[in-house]
Amino acid sequence: MTDVNAAPDTQATRIALIEDADAGELLTLRRAAFVTEAQLCGDPNIPPLTQTLPELREDLARDDVVTIGAWDGSRLVGSIRIELEDHKATLGRLAVAPDMQGRGLGTSLLFAIIPHLPAEVTEIWVFTGKDSKANLSMYAKHGFEEHHDESAGALTYTYLRRVLHEVEARGGA
Repeated sequence: MTDVNAAPDTQATRIALIEDADAGELLTLRRAAFVTEAQLCGDPNIPPLTQTLPELREDLARDDVVTIGAWDGSRLVGSIRIELEDHKATLGRLAVAPDMQGRGLGTSLLFAIIPHLPAEVTEIWVFTGKDSKANLSMYAKHGFEEHHDESAGALTYTYLRRVLHEVEARGGA
């Protein structure tokens, strides 16, 4: 498990659950972080850029969704969303502020979800744009294997899966 306090670039970063009071800042973070992805996909209407504040608040209130944030001081600089369904957790909207990218924050958030997964979760799924080489590389580096591609209109998403081992399912690395 990655210790965010051990990495020099994330030394002052605090990772915790996001609450409704953080919704506006989360919406701003996601929009800033996903502009590059939208440009890469050639589609400015990807869901992280079109979600409204009321929709985001509804999502944060769901019992089957966990959203974790990373703060640098009082500024929200990263987030990750996990949707839980039986033995499966689906990651979504891993976002890091553009000026904080490349410092290991996305990886820290990826590992920060493990303690929030119920014991019955045995696999984690994630999807990203098929042309998102940096995202695909990061997920592969951390044990996610490409499973299949799926088209949604003009976009093609690659779905990746990581099977959790017993130690991980109990909160280990």
